Amino acid sequence: MLTEKWLANLPLPPITQVTPVGGGDVNAAYRVATTQGTFFLLVQAHQPASFYAGEIAGLKAFTAAKIRAPRVIAHGQSAGDAYLILSYLEPVANGDQSALGALVAKLHAYASPTGRFGFSQPYAGTSVSFANPWSDSWAELFINQRLDVLDAALVAKHRWAPHQRTDFLQVRAVISRTLAAYPSQPVLLHGDLWSGNYMFTPEGPALIDPAAWYGDAEFDLAITTVFGGFSSAFYQAYQHAHPLAAGFSLRQHFYRLYYLMVHLDKFGSGYSRSVQAELDAILA
Repeated sequence: MLTEKWLANLPLPPITQVTPVGGGDVNAAYRVATTQGTFFLLVQAHQPASFYAGEIAGLKAFTAAKIRAPRVIAHGQSAGDAYLILSYLEPVANGDQSALGALVAKLHAYASPTGRFGFSQPYAGTSVSFANPWSDSWAELFINQRLDVLDAALVAKHRWAPHQRTDFLQVRAVISRTLAAYPSQPVLLHGDLWSGNYMFTPEGPALIDPAAWYGDAEFDLAITTVFGGFSSAFYQAYQHAHPLAAGFSLRQHFYRLYYLMVHLDKFGSGYSRSVQAELDAILA
């Protein structure tokens, strides 16, 4: 519960109401009404203000790409807790999945300004973090800085099931060979594109909570398939603007595996069977 003293440190007009908002598992989130409008507040307890540097950089990249998303208002630290204040987007219950597909395709049309893969900021997670160094090779960046980091975390936490790591090492070799032969292009990615990270507003669909970096567009699209929440209209509109290359049916499993390994690391053995299914699909 945020105290009046804690809230008084925020660079906002006089606050009239603070309402908790659910739906995330990383930050505490609040709708903050003030005498001069409504704002969205994220709080990460016992963290420095720099905790939000990656999200801020991602949202600013979205602004540069003309993607509808919250705008950064302010960030800092109050009583030892990091905070991030964003513009408030008013949600509506239903929206146009075709427009959402077109929005994600527009995101993926925004090329890396450096011509390289990576990002200006690391991804700082509460369970595992990724360095995001600039690289000329998508295969090396994805394998060395994502999959290998996750593998090390799973080994350290004893979360690989018996024989599962042996399968992973075989899969790693398949991924390395396949991506080395695929001409990836570095474009702006959301980085965590599940159904909880888009919303519909009166103005149209918006993307929220980015874990942005520049990588292969197939990364985002594959992640949309893990937990559902995207309709056939979404995929049709996306492919109309950004056609998928041959071989995606295999390559999508590389990114599904990554995403489920993240969940295995964070939430434990409940995701072991799903991880194994992706390993099996790649080895089949």
